[in-house]
Amino acid sequence: MRNIPKAKGIEKQRRKDAIARAKQVAKQVKKAQKTAVKKTRQLIESQPADWTADPRELLRVPADFELAKFNRAGTPGWEAGKKPGKKMMKRRAELMAELQERLYAQSKEGASDALLVVVQGLDTAGKGGVARHVISQVDPQGIHLKAFKAPTEEERQHHFLWRVERELPKPGIIGLFDRSHYEDLLVPTAQARSGHTDGKGRSWVVSEDELNSRYHDIYEMEKAAIERGTRVLKFCLMVSYEEQGKRLRERLDRPDKHWKYSPHDLDVRDDWSAYQDTYEEILRRTSTEIAPWYVIPADRKWYVRLVITEIITRTLADMDPQWPTANFDIEREKARLALTMTDEALVEYQAERVDMLAKVAAEEAEIKTRASWLRNDGK
Repeated sequence: MRNIPKAKGIEKQRRKDAIARAKQVAKQVKKAQKTAVKKTRQLIESQPADWTADPRELLRVPADFELAKFNRAGTPGWEAGKKPGKKMMKRRAELMAELQERLYAQSKEGASDALLVVVQGLDTAGKGGVARHVISQVDPQGIHLKAFKAPTEEERQHHFLWRVERELPKPGIIGLFDRSHYEDLLVPTAQARSGHTDGKGRSWVVSEDELNSRYHDIYEMEKAAIERGTRVLKFCLMVSYEEQGKRLRERLDRPDKHWKYSPHDLDVRDDWSAYQDTYEEILRRTSTEIAPWYVIPADRKWYVRLVITEIITRTLADMDPQWPTANFDIEREKARLALTMTDEALVEYQAERVDMLAKVAAEEAEIKTRASWLRNDGK
């Protein structure tokens, strides 16, 4: 019993020394963070702008859009070539993933923001590549992917937008439509012009009144979604006739691509002019101030993925999602946790996190700077 006061004194001194060491490590962490942030900002500010202009301005469909004059092998806004483009995409992907995680996180506190990405285009244009190479760069738990095929018998019993509205992204989610409600304008119009049916001999042609009603209903649906907090990005991938032929041939030459090929693909290719005229009409009539179309040159797959990554990232930066604030007393919780840890474990934790915290601070500074650039001056 006589040794108890002495033991308490040793323990008290031991705790005092541990706290002193922890404070010293905390100072080192703070210093390392400031140094890392400074170096990161200097690095970012010294980097030239690789995009010559905001691609949203270059690819947005104007009222007098003419598809026949559109260069499908072009790379509007990007002059650096393929290899630098892939590097830029990787840098943007880091920022896109950060912003997407924030979008998802803030919805847990009641934020209503969401993003809908619509991708249209003829077969081989690269729609699947957008899902595999662009959207896959972010956390899958914040993604909702829907590929629209010909409507089922059940879906045909409802309004044509019934199946679409059920798939709209919920708050915090990025929704990707591989084909979309625009097929309900494209297919009947193109079939009416060509006089042909689909691959199963079905005609989807509707009356002019019904078609005009669909144009109106689509606008109203997108308007309602936007009013609920959903941004709408619409991409139309335009591949050239020659490039599409090469890609179809590749599907025929490669056994691992046969599953992607259908003899009906050549029927649609035979109606190329009808589909091109239809795309031009739909793009003009449905590119609005609130939900514009972006026509993407699709002959270069790397550019398609680069520019869509860029536009999604810039749009998320404009939305400016924020991490939700803690709804608990952080310091109190730290104190409670400390009671369950030894002094040695606390000190060891601090020491192990010096480099990590400095890296996190640098990454946050870089992300903040890049997002600010995209929001303010598009560079």
